[in-house]
Amino acid sequence: MTITRRFFLLLLAPLALTAVALTPAPPAADANLSKIKLPAGFTISYFAQNVKSARELAVGPDGTVYVGTKDDKVYALPDRNKDGRADEVVTIATGLNSPNGVAVRNGALYVAEINRILRYDNIAQRLKQKPKPAVVYDKLPNKDWHGYRYIAFGPDGKLYVPVGAPCNSCPPEEPIYATINRLNPDGTGLETFAYGVRNTVGFDWSPQDKALWFTDNGRDMLGDNLPADELNRAAKPGLHFGFPYFFAGDVQDPELGKGKSAATYVKPARKLGPHVAALGMKFYTGKKFPAQYRNQIFIPEHGSWNRTNKLGYRITLVRLDATGKQAQSYETFAEGWLQGQQAWGRPVCLLVLPDGSLLVSDDQNDAVYRISYKG
Repeated sequence: MTITRRFFLLLLAPLALTAVALTPAPPAADANLSKIKLPAGFTISYFAQNVKSARELAVGPDGTVYVGTKDDKVYALPDRNKDGRADEVVTIATGLNSPNGVAVRNGALYVAEINRILRYDNIAQRLKQKPKPAVVYDKLPNKDWHGYRYIAFGPDGKLYVPVGAPCNSCPPEEPIYATINRLNPDGTGLETFAYGVRNTVGFDWSPQDKALWFTDNGRDMLGDNLPADELNRAAKPGLHFGFPYFFAGDVQDPELGKGKSAATYVKPARKLGPHVAALGMKFYTGKKFPAQYRNQIFIPEHGSWNRTNKLGYRITLVRLDATGKQAQSYETFAEGWLQGQQAWGRPVCLLVLPDGSLLVSDDQNDAVYRISYKG
């Protein structure tokens, strides 16, 4: 090697070392996610971030996850390489009236605004085309108070949609308030399935006997500890669950409950924490979690808003008996979104993915998390 060439290589060596030193390090683990406590063997990660006001979740046949919001947008989260994280956040629609609810049927995406239900046909092939929807039903009340619609298709093929009470506690001004309703996929045949439901923003059907289970939020202004939120079971249509006369089965409304009997109404299958804002519950029907979690109920608790000491901001687990008809216990499954009296996130809705993992939406941290089991 000539002296000139050797001298040139010596000049390059420091530059090479400098380049290596400046290579970006892998991103550090998210500080907030490290605060989440889960049972042994479970892990939590981000499925998607920057999903503003993420609320209800639904999954299409190709695995694309759809997200409703309390804002004005609906998003799609495709995970084409199946690595457990969305490839991108696609805005499907904008300018909607708090499109909280999403559901998928026969390749079409159903979206529930406060006042109407829309349908986006063949959605998987038109994610980025801002497709124009068909109006399925447009006669829902247009009141914001308890106006977020959670929707899902039941085992009977009908689309279920609740209409919350437009108040803290009041006699329904129209028969449709404080109900859960169902209609045909084309928007015809609306009928009321359950009565006396103050505000449900989450329901699912038992994989064992197909009964409808739903969460319901109790009224405010009766103190920190009354009433409890509810987990209810409706084995048949036409049942009344107490609003506005009774809450949690035995807490009488101080004005409207006078002269009424609690025995008239269906009692909760399980009382939950007071003011925890229990929302988008799901039965775990996957096969990746240990056997003791299968066919059990997971409940995201959005968190109290005016309780002296905040409660909720977690995911709880209600265990059922072997028949799937009786609730036996109520425990915390995931917590850490509340640190002291400061919350950095608020779980909203759950979704069991085909791979057995569990997605969780968060409308405060604008994220969707993925909980998986490693064993």
